[in-house]
Amino acid sequence: MPDSDLLQKVRNHLLLYEHPLLNFSARDNNGAIEVLINLKNSTIPPYVLSIHPRDLEHPQFTWHLQRQLYDGLHDYFIEMFTRTPQSLDQNRDFQPEAERLPGS
Repeated sequence: MPDSDLLQKVRNHLLLYEHPLLNFSARDNNGAIEVLINLKNSTIPPYVLSIHPRDLEHPQFTWHLQRQLYDGLHDYFIEMFTRTPQSLDQNRDFQPEAERLPGS
């Protein structure tokens, strides 16, 4: 299948997904197909998933793409954290509002 047909195949499949917070699109990037996950009305950069050529031709393409999309959504939201308990340098002096003593 020519690359442009594969890109259209991915784009057509992404039309089956609708989300109130996210937009999905696909593009060609030097012969590789990438899926972009964008937050609607946001300046946060999109999350980009590279789709492996073997997945594009696989008989279970729709399931492979769905798995990659869901995994990408998880990664995208996790990468948006600005602080986590593992951020020791940032958390050393941080005290959540609920744990602050009056007058501190």
